[in-house]
Amino acid sequence: MRNILVTGSNGQLGNEIRIVTKECTSGDLYFFTDVIDASEESIAMLRKLGGSDIDVSTRKLDITNLEAIRSFVRGNQITVIINCAAYTNVDAAEDNQELAELLNAKAVENLAVVSKEVQGLFVHVSTDYVFGGDPYNTPCKEEQKGTPTGVYGLTKLHGEQAIQKVGCNHVIIRTAWLYSEFGKNFLKTMLNLTAIKPQLKVVFDQVGTPTYAKDLAEAIYHIVDSREGFTHQGIYHFSNEGVCSWFDFTKMIAEYACHTKCDIQPCHSDEFPSKVKRPAYSVLDKTKVKEAFGIKIPYWTTALKECLNDLMRLSI
Repeated sequence: MRNILVTGSNGQLGNEIRIVTKECTSGDLYFFTDVIDASEESIAMLRKLGGSDIDVSTRKLDITNLEAIRSFVRGNQITVIINCAAYTNVDAAEDNQELAELLNAKAVENLAVVSKEVQGLFVHVSTDYVFGGDPYNTPCKEEQKGTPTGVYGLTKLHGEQAIQKVGCNHVIIRTAWLYSEFGKNFLKTMLNLTAIKPQLKVVFDQVGTPTYAKDLAEAIYHIVDSREGFTHQGIYHFSNEGVCSWFDFTKMIAEYACHTKCDIQPCHSDEFPSKVKRPAYSVLDKTKVKEAFGIKIPYWTTALKECLNDLMRLSI
């Protein structure tokens, strides 16, 4: 039996990890932490999706405080850390570089340091935004040089580099276009807009793959539960299978939700000025994670249908 720390547990991915680890049969004990309490809405959603006996508790932990992490990890005999915490507001990061660096790099270094001290395993979630500066037209591999185009991607890359410099046992998982039933995300925004707008323009010149946070949570759980993270350390990519643009993603959301009255039109990204240039092509090659851990990854439309079905259950 092991004690496992999950940081950022009230976010999209953290909540999905709560659900997928509920039926853990290995005897491992999960400690869910965050700097904020879970909202009543999230707690109600967790209980509806995961059952009334799901762990909705949140212990407070500030991962920017090295001594606080050290005290928590040693006091609770933690041997595995799963870091779901991050500064993820891509546009706001341009005006808050110091805070983004603190949360996406320095805090990550803190977790890596303590993980090394206890000879544990550190599982860290990174992003496709570490790419984008160079023109790609084939799926990005793990060993490609990071070329971020904005502060968010740069600070996430710094976090990866900090882990490698510390030298702890680690698995870094880059993901992309994350969505779930929880919080604010592209799926829920488009679900609302396609229901009320007669017409909508969505960019078609940014291509990647949507990722259902539940599928990522299940992959992380498999890596941790199988104990294979120690033997297959390094950087991995995980998203759902397939490729689409934001326009394609929106079209599928509207189609599956039967929002047929909204006229969805493709447009160029320069029609929506932004403080940061987003990757035009950030499809992730997932060969390595599938071969190393034997993970089967659902196609993106299959995952989308599952999430929409859950959202329907929540609305009943």
